[in-house]
Amino acid sequence: GMQRAVRIKASVMTSDPYQERDLVMPDVNSCTRKAASEAYEMAGLDSSDVDLVELHDCFATAEMLHYENLGLCEDGEAGRLIDEGEVELGGRIPVNVSGGLLSKGHPLGATGIANIYEVCTHLRGEAGERQVKNAKIGMTHVIGLGSACGIHILEKV
Repeated sequence: GMQRAVRIKASVMTSDPYQERDLVMPDVNSCTRKAASEAYEMAGLDSSDVDLVELHDCFATAEMLHYENLGLCEDGEAGRLIDEGEVELGGRIPVNVSGGLLSKGHPLGATGIANIYEVCTHLRGEAGERQVKNAKIGMTHVIGLGSACGIHILEKV
């Protein structure tokens, strides 16, 4: 029924720009920043409105980079978020409470929908011991081969 309904507030896909006569090095940072900015604008929200995030942590360092890229903190502040427990379950902005992609073996091709499923589970209040309490707005982030980025902002109805 409606108590399980989740609305898509924003769905954004960005890619690196085409560069003629150049070896294009994927830039996951600018790609993610652009997608996040567009998603926040589309949803009429900003990062402080988000209750939980499932982001693309294909490598251990990627999670920290994307705290900044998604606007969860200022540049250079990602370490502080971890040190102060802000991204843990019960923290200000829980990130990857599912354990993240690395805990699932980084299932290529399934990561985007897995992140959406996880956030929907929290918005529905069905995440059990890892439930983010009172979650109403969630964000998902996925990268494809480093040069494409998808972001969804989901809302409990």
